[in-house]
Amino acid sequence: MPSRRDSLMLLDSASLYFRAFHGVPDSVTAPDGTPVNAVRGFLDSVAFLLTTHRPTRLVACWDDDWRPAFRVQALPSYKAHRVGPDGGEDAPSALLPQVDVIVDVLTALGLARVGAPGYEADDVIATLAVRPARTGGDPGDPVDVVTGDRDLFQLVDDTTGVRVLYCGKGVRKAEAVTQDWLLARYAVPTGAAYADMAVLRGDPSDGLPGVPGIGEKTAAALITRYGDLPALLAAADDPAGGLTPAQRTKLTAARDYLAAAPVVVQTVRDVPLPDLDDTLPAAPADPGRLDALAERWGLRSSVDRVLSALAAVPD
Repeated sequence: MPSRRDSLMLLDSASLYFRAFHGVPDSVTAPDGTPVNAVRGFLDSVAFLLTTHRPTRLVACWDDDWRPAFRVQALPSYKAHRVGPDGGEDAPSALLPQVDVIVDVLTALGLARVGAPGYEADDVIATLAVRPARTGGDPGDPVDVVTGDRDLFQLVDDTTGVRVLYCGKGVRKAEAVTQDWLLARYAVPTGAAYADMAVLRGDPSDGLPGVPGIGEKTAAALITRYGDLPALLAAADDPAGGLTPAQRTKLTAARDYLAAAPVVVQTVRDVPLPDLDDTLPAAPADPGRLDALAERWGLRSSVDRVLSALAAVPD
């Protein structure tokens, strides 16, 4: 892996603020009693990440569309269980107003934030991860993807220096996911292999049923043996392909699912994004607005932690 001295950090913002909302007590409120637990937790996470990992560039990546039409068209069950009565995401009512506050604070701080209509944050992250030179960085600059979502393990690539800081147990206990980590944990050698394995295994939290009768270990073994999903499916079509009769039957029965699921699982890596300045700011973009937000929402300590972390960023 290359040195991580000059690195780009990409935040899966929704993953972080959902975890903050559920991890920080709702007794954390603004002076008027409005809950700000997600805001405080999100900002404290950003401060910790900046202090611990010392990136020189950062982008808060946004879900402009949490359930894109192209994925639903491919697989109607995709996140269907998360759809609320109004057709939007079924999120806690106390969280939604806090997301707007997070946006306001990020803007006042001058931290880059970007989403794209019709795409999830995962797609924005994937696009920026493979194009780290968009705003002046070098193509070889390492990239840290911060998320609690295993779907983004597919981006891990030791050759290009892309790793995931997986905060499934919290930001402070984030695990650095590299190809060696994937091999040790899931018995797959690359991020691409993880994505193919995930298609076979499925993910009930996203509405992906997987292939009935093929669990995670078998899925990993099959992908490792055949190299990728297309080669595995070619073997399923070939009586001499080396699969057991039961495996061939299971894969053949799941053909329609296996044709659709990669569209859902695989991230888009060419999302049209605007130019953005992802350099960490030496000073807030709007100090007056930042002070007003800190006062209004009772965020002074969290804002100060972010500012201290930014002040310590290496030149």
